[in-house]
Amino acid sequence: MTTPTPRRPRLLGPLLVVLAVFTVGVNLRPGATSVGPLMTDIVDAFGQGAFASGLLTALPPLIFGGFGLLAVPLSRRLGLTGTIVASFVVAALGLMLRPASEVFAVFVVLSALALLGPALGNVLVPAWIKLHGGTRTVGLMTLYSATLALGGSAASALAVPLAGSEAGGWRDSLLLWGMVLAVPVVVWTVVLTRTGHDFPPPPARGEIGGSLLRSPTAIALTLMFALQSLNAYTQFGMLPQVLTDLGVTPARAGVLVAVVAGWGLVGGIVMPTVIAKVPGLPWIVGGFGLLNAIGYLGLILFPTVSPMLWACVLGIGGFAFPTAIALLPARTRSPLVTARLSGMVQPIGYLLAALGPIIVGVLLEATGSSAVVLWFLAGTGLLLAVAGFRVGLPRLVDHEIRA
Repeated sequence: MTTPTPRRPRLLGPLLVVLAVFTVGVNLRPGATSVGPLMTDIVDAFGQGAFASGLLTALPPLIFGGFGLLAVPLSRRLGLTGTIVASFVVAALGLMLRPASEVFAVFVVLSALALLGPALGNVLVPAWIKLHGGTRTVGLMTLYSATLALGGSAASALAVPLAGSEAGGWRDSLLLWGMVLAVPVVVWTVVLTRTGHDFPPPPARGEIGGSLLRSPTAIALTLMFALQSLNAYTQFGMLPQVLTDLGVTPARAGVLVAVVAGWGLVGGIVMPTVIAKVPGLPWIVGGFGLLNAIGYLGLILFPTVSPMLWACVLGIGGFAFPTAIALLPARTRSPLVTARLSGMVQPIGYLLAALGPIIVGVLLEATGSSAVVLWFLAGTGLLLAVAGFRVGLPRLVDHEIRA
C-alpha cells in the first residue's frame, strides 16, 4: 500500500489541539460502557439469554483488538487525523442506528460498527499526540487519560437514568451517544483541514522497519496492557457476581465496582506527570501489579474487614492502565514508532484481555468457588508486576528495534 505524499500541514493552535483531545477522549468509551447497565433490558427485548449477554460483554475488547490491527495500515493511506474522522463517522452511524434494531444479529453488527471509532482511536490518538503535541505532550496525555475514564464512567452512570422507567427506554439511552459523537466529528474535521495527510514521516535515517518483537520493552508493554485490561474487563463484568457470592449485597457490590473504576480518573491525571518526572518508575509501575494481587487476596482472606478498602487497593492498582497508555509516547522517540507500538500493544492486549471473562466464567462454572476466581486474578496481578517493572526501565523502543 503506498502512502500519499503529505502536504505541508498548517500549525494547530493550542486551543484546537486541547479541544480535539478532549472531545475524542470523552467519546472513546461510551459506546461500550453504556451497554452494561442496560444489559438485562437489551437482552430481554430481543428474547435472548445468557449467551447474548456474554457476547455483548466480550464484544468491546474483541472489536478493539481486531479493528485495532487495521489502524496503522489505514492511517498510512488516510493519515492519522483522516482515519480518526472516517472511523468516527462510521461509529456515529452505528450508534444512531443500533437502537432501532429489531433483530439481535443486526444489533450486534451495528454495535461492532459503533466500536470502530474507539478501536482505531485507541491506537492512533497517542501517536497523534506525539506528532502534534510538541512540548505539550505530557499535558495532552494527562488530558487524554483522564477523559477516557471520565467518558466511560459518565456513560455507565447515566445509562439507566437516561432510559427512564418506560419500556424500551434503553433505546433512547443508547441513541444519545450517537448524537454526542457528532461533536468530535465536527472538531476533528476542522483539524483535518489543517493537518491534511499526517501519517508520521520516516526519521532522517529512513523508516525504522525493525520488528517490534525485537524490543523487550514493546513485548513487556503488550503483556502489561493485556493483563491490566484482562483485570479491568473481568472487574466490570464478573466482579459484582464474585462479591455477591462473598456475602456483599448486590447494591453494595455495584458501588464497590464503581469505586474501582473511579480511581481510573485519578490515575489518568497523575501518571503521565509521574512518568515524566518521578524517579524509581520500575518500582512504581511494578507496584500496581502487586496492589492488584493484594486487593484480591484481601477479598479472599479478610472479606469482612472492609470491602471498600480492597476496592480502593484494586482501584489504585488499576493505575496500570493509564500508565500503559502514557508509556506509548514516553517509550518512543519517533511518532512513527509510537504509531507502530500502539498498533501492537493495544490490539493484541485487548484480544488477550477478552479471555479474562471467559476464563473466569469457566472457573465459576467448574468449581462454583469465587475464591478460585480471586486466586486466578491475584496470579495475574503478580505477572502484571513483573511486566510493569520491565516497562518502567528507561528504555526506548526505537533503539531496541534498531540494535
